[in-house]
Amino acid sequence: MFTKGRTIVLVLLFLAGVVNYLDRSALSIAAPFITEDLHLSPTQLGIVFSSFSVGYAIFNFIGGMASDKYGAKLTLFVAMVVWSLFSGSVALAFSLTSLIVIRVLFGMGEGPLSATINKMVNNWFPSDKRASAIGLANSGTPLGGAISGPIVGIIALNYGWKISFILIMVIGLLWAAGWWIFIKDKPAGESKQTNGSAKPGQDLSGEKIPLTFYLKQKTVLFTAFAFFAYNYILFFFLTWFPSYLTDARGLSIKEMSVVTVIPWVLGFIGLASGGLVSDFVYKKVGKALFARKVVLVTCLFLSAVCIGIAGLVTTTVSAVSLVALSVFFLYLTGAIYWAIVQDVVDQKNVGSVGGFMHFLANTAGIIGPTLTGFLVEKSGTYTAAFLLAGGLAVFASLAVIKFVKPITKKYELTKKAM
Repeated sequence: MFTKGRTIVLVLLFLAGVVNYLDRSALSIAAPFITEDLHLSPTQLGIVFSSFSVGYAIFNFIGGMASDKYGAKLTLFVAMVVWSLFSGSVALAFSLTSLIVIRVLFGMGEGPLSATINKMVNNWFPSDKRASAIGLANSGTPLGGAISGPIVGIIALNYGWKISFILIMVIGLLWAAGWWIFIKDKPAGESKQTNGSAKPGQDLSGEKIPLTFYLKQKTVLFTAFAFFAYNYILFFFLTWFPSYLTDARGLSIKEMSVVTVIPWVLGFIGLASGGLVSDFVYKKVGKALFARKVVLVTCLFLSAVCIGIAGLVTTTVSAVSLVALSVFFLYLTGAIYWAIVQDVVDQKNVGSVGGFMHFLANTAGIIGPTLTGFLVEKSGTYTAAFLLAGGLAVFASLAVIKFVKPITKKYELTKKAM
């Protein structure tokens, strides 16, 4: 699995994830300072959090299509440069409107990341190793979230919150330079498989299935729905958990910055191991989609239960522990959505279909943070927000059992009917 070329690709994709969530979660850590400086209400702060996902969701799909057309290397290089520049631009925000505009543009830059990671893994890794590679590559994201608390919190307390955004901009630009110098789109001289059998997402004649066919399939749509529930919990944690700790639990900024590390560390372990578990089951049973669904359904359901109960407990320790467990189980499913796309889609459409799925999933980032802010402002507590996040994920996990199925034979039947 880990040849020299693959190792370099995997390490740099891992570091891209670290930078991605370091940048993305920085705003939630700095939120108490920004709220005070710009005089934002909870609802306005929720709108700011959601504004990121407006640009992000749209460019999930556009970025995926770009990775198919122009290559994952160029797409991710441009994306990193753009999002780093606009991450640094948060330091220039002077009003609610300016902050919203910057966050939309920042989201547009970050949008292509996951689809391009999926495309690079498809280019570089064999099918029985891809879930593991996706999980390891993406496991940098919770690590970035983990270190953002101490980094942004300490810098904000000592030098002002604006300096932290400038620092992480520089880190992103350095990564982009390394990516451009050391990475190729595909392994040099590696030939495509031509064993005469149909690849995932192709009919038996080897004909490529059109993108429009995939976008109408229940397997893609309900995987996207499960991913939506995943993202709803994730964005709730990513955007509102620091404010929950300071507002509802009375923690200081310094204490909050340390406590937020705990769920992220467990998330890192979960995301790194989820793909390995799924590939292990795949090797044992020989059924890729079954191996993906076992991990997805079980762990998403457990994450839902933990986040729901977290909204009902009365102590800070129990709330943090349950949220941490929820994030752990949630991240165990993180590679699976992408692995399902790898299993059922031909290589030429992997980026586009993955980007489309990610686009639908990340509408949760538009709806969730604003809805949470509204619920908190109207009810004065976070309980309803916790329960809503958990209930949605329970429903999504059950939907996966019924609707996520192989789609290649359906395409063959569709052709015969024409």
